[in-house]
Amino acid sequence: MAKTLKDFVAKHPVDRELVEAHKERMLAEVRAYRLRELREEAGLTQAQLAERIGVGQRQVSKIEHGDLDSSKVSTIRSYLEAVGGGLAIEYVVGDQRVRVV
Repeated sequence: MAKTLKDFVAKHPVDRELVEAHKERMLAEVRAYRLRELREEAGLTQAQLAERIGVGQRQVSKIEHGDLDSSKVSTIRSYLEAVGGGLAIEYVVGDQRVRVV
């Protein structure tokens, strides 16, 4: 006899905290991949972009691998401007959003 989804979930409860942590990691990877795409669409190598914004190629690589916490906001802003965009920072509380930059 086939098991129902309800039976399976009852025997294998979902750890929502683990799911949310995995979701955040995946979203960070997608954002990082998108940054690389933007650089490539601008026709720049990591080394060219690094030279343009005054950092080492390793810093550009770190940004494109999602390591934004160790990057200065000014570096991220310069990166985005070099690929034709800009930076917006919002303060978010519940459903309220206030644009800071």
